[in-house]
Amino acid sequence: MKSLNFNLKDRLTREELVKFLLWFKNFCIKQWFFIVLAIFIGIAKAAPNFARQHGLIRAEYTIGYGAVAVIFLQSGLSMKTRDLLKNMGNWRAHITVMVISFLLTSSIMFGLCSAIKSANNGHIDEWVLVGLIVTATCPTTVSSNVVMTTQANGNALLCLCEVFIGNMLGAFISPALLQMYTSNSSWSFANPANGNSIERLYGDVMKQLGLSVFVPVFVGQLIQNLFPSQTKWFLTTFYFNKVSSFCLLLIMFSSFSTAFHQHAFESIPKASAIFLVFFNIGIYLFWTGICFLCSRPFFIPIIFKEKPTTESSRFYTWSYKFFKPFYYNRRDTICIMFCGAAKTAALGVSLVTAQYGSQFEYLGRLLASLVLYQALQVITAQVLVHWFKKWEKKDHPEDAPGDEEMAKGGDQASHNDLELEENEEDGPLKVKLKQRPHQVEGV
Repeated sequence: MKSLNFNLKDRLTREELVKFLLWFKNFCIKQWFFIVLAIFIGIAKAAPNFARQHGLIRAEYTIGYGAVAVIFLQSGLSMKTRDLLKNMGNWRAHITVMVISFLLTSSIMFGLCSAIKSANNGHIDEWVLVGLIVTATCPTTVSSNVVMTTQANGNALLCLCEVFIGNMLGAFISPALLQMYTSNSSWSFANPANGNSIERLYGDVMKQLGLSVFVPVFVGQLIQNLFPSQTKWFLTTFYFNKVSSFCLLLIMFSSFSTAFHQHAFESIPKASAIFLVFFNIGIYLFWTGICFLCSRPFFIPIIFKEKPTTESSRFYTWSYKFFKPFYYNRRDTICIMFCGAAKTAALGVSLVTAQYGSQFEYLGRLLASLVLYQALQVITAQVLVHWFKKWEKKDHPEDAPGDEEMAKGGDQASHNDLELEENEEDGPLKVKLKQRPHQVEGV
């Protein structure tokens, strides 16, 4: 009898162990992004010289160009050329994203940092606040928002256009904004006032965009149009989108390595570090909310409730045509929320070092704000992806663009495009061909 009880307990123990191991396996598959990120941060802390800028593997080339190029090669292989060109003509979305990315976010951050500085709290380092202002003046990130928009079923075609436009303009606008904000008497100590270094910054940014963004997208578009069936097979078989997510982790790995090498996190007080973590998460969510409000103004459906008819006045008809497209569909809204709130560390690091110098004594404190925001925005965005994905699947009549807007390219349409879909049980993303009227299935 005792032997029977022992065997029964032993079997139950084995079954519980198997069940736990199965749960742990599924957990690791679903949360692989955060697990690998934690591993990379640990490696960056232990060996910062390995993946830092100008380090052992020359990360400014191998990761800064190579990893980013892989992400945009995947975008080029996945996106229809005609839809990409249509999205380039979506001037309303471009204006919305640029206003949010450069004007709204930077002015809000400047106001908040000025208020914090005026409180004279000795625990919050003033150079950390300068780093936050520098971060807010940066354009949208080059790679992470493309990956996140794709995963959330947003308009990745439009997102790709915003990356092009935002970073090209950012090379000129970001230094000008920083000069403007630091010309204030309260921030004059942080004014770099070194215009000669900006010329090199422009060259570096154009080189980065050309080699790691434009060329890979062009090559991907060329391959996709010449070998469409083979391209689909390649994306499906090798889960190339997962490679893009891993490349995003490599970019963050390089940023953390550079920050640890510069002693960015050691040079700031602990209170400032804790403040940075919670403040960055809060400001990212706040900016995301602003992006949503700007993308779907509540008053537009109220004012323009009905489509104009032959009996409508000319003023109403023209106002409808001009203002109604500013109420974006859900896929465009997801793109704008990711692009408007995101800030690039690639251009930000170049901006800081170009204006303040690579040997600047407070460089670590400036980089800490930038690198932490990049990491926290990606982590927070990964959580938001699942909510945005569910929200996008809900069909609402007001989200479908009209025929006139479709013809003009105001809302991009594609009847057949590649879509990434995540299998919650198995983990890997699958690429499939999906039919959906009136919307682009961008990847």
